[in-house]
Amino acid sequence: MQTLKTKVLIIGAGTGGYVAGIRCGQLGLDTILVDASPGLGGTCLNVGCIPSKAIIHAAGKYETVAKAASDAGTLGITASTPAIDLSKTVEWKDGVVKKLNAGVAALLKKAKVKVIKGWAEFSDAKTCTVKTDDGDIRITAEHVILATGSEPVELPFLPFGGDVISSTEALSLPEVAKKLVVVGGGYIGLELGIAFRKLGAEVAIVEMAERILPLYDKALTDPVAKWLEKHGVQLLLGARAGGFGDGKLNVTDKDGNPMQLDADKVLVTVGRRARTQGWGLENMGVAMNGPFVKIDNRCATSMKNVWAIGDLTGEPMLAHKGSAQGEVVAEIIAGHDRVFDPTTIAAVCFTEPEIVSAGLGPDDVKGRDDVIQAVFPFAAIGRALAIEAGEDGGFVRVIASKSDHRLLGVQAVGQHVSELSNSFAQMLEMGAVLEDVAGTIHVHPTLGEAFHEASLRALGHAIHI
Repeated sequence: MQTLKTKVLIIGAGTGGYVAGIRCGQLGLDTILVDASPGLGGTCLNVGCIPSKAIIHAAGKYETVAKAASDAGTLGITASTPAIDLSKTVEWKDGVVKKLNAGVAALLKKAKVKVIKGWAEFSDAKTCTVKTDDGDIRITAEHVILATGSEPVELPFLPFGGDVISSTEALSLPEVAKKLVVVGGGYIGLELGIAFRKLGAEVAIVEMAERILPLYDKALTDPVAKWLEKHGVQLLLGARAGGFGDGKLNVTDKDGNPMQLDADKVLVTVGRRARTQGWGLENMGVAMNGPFVKIDNRCATSMKNVWAIGDLTGEPMLAHKGSAQGEVVAEIIAGHDRVFDPTTIAAVCFTEPEIVSAGLGPDDVKGRDDVIQAVFPFAAIGRALAIEAGEDGGFVRVIASKSDHRLLGVQAVGQHVSELSNSFAQMLEMGAVLEDVAGTIHVHPTLGEAFHEASLRALGHAIHI
């Protein structure tokens, strides 16, 4: 058996692990990165963030052509009846992923990180055996960074296989399902459900909660619910899914009545769980925080020089959180004084329309009289109207402290608002006050003007409303 020793051993090449690897390499740390997946980049790059956004983009293009092919056309544009070959769309998506895989590999090589493809299993906190196609490799390390990510939750009565699929299989379907039932009304289910509705599938969504996207406030989710209703998506709230067979999904509605939904495919998106099984975590002696690995504000576990980042450490399970943690840990190992203590981690739903939330929301400050809230609608923004983004009930909302006007939270719902998320996070991270946003000259015509106007409105003198 081959034996290797290294300064840093990273398990998992997702957005947390590979960023940690690159930063370790930049800092001159001898680093080995172990990953078992076919392509570098983890869930996000291979079967999550990137491919799903590619499919969502293609669905939007198809919808535009379909509108143009309708009797009335759209924006004065007409077209012949559109068609889609989903297998070619998937081939294009796979090309995007392959290019990014190669880019990550090149960056790791440039940083002099040794990448080993195989499955790691730990016998103790600093020692693992990696099973590769060329035999087993035993690795010992001074520092270990755990970045094993997460995996879809499987329901015992709806096991994955055949026509019951997870988001992974949904992103590689060879053709559009005629009837798609989505179990779970969170962001993954809604993003994919909306995309497949745009591609022509009949879509039904089964959600146990009383409304979609229950982690977001109702004002943010109402425009998405209206889109679903307008586009004929069947929405069953307060409902529970049951077994599936013979093309029918058993469902119990909110009143306890049994019913069946026809389905060519059942997409189960009831959440994700940390990947803690199968690689020897139980042999490492690290403390747990429920189903997650417990860490402090340096991403350190209870075992000396064992670190954990990304989805393995709990909510929010967001790629950009893992990447930021990976940089912090690499710099700590290199001797820098760092902590992971962000003011906010912005979250985005790539639904129709999109949703952004950063910092505190209205439910977090409910009943408080020491805050200011102001909303500015996209219907009053020229750029939004010019790109058909101002008529879906979209808006930007700011929440600030009444005493010193410090920004506490910013939310938005509307087309393309994901591109505003970094501006929201930056202002919160810098400790900006309303006057900072109001005093920044925002480019016209852009959607970002709504952030400016919402801040002006909170100060009592919005211009365009």
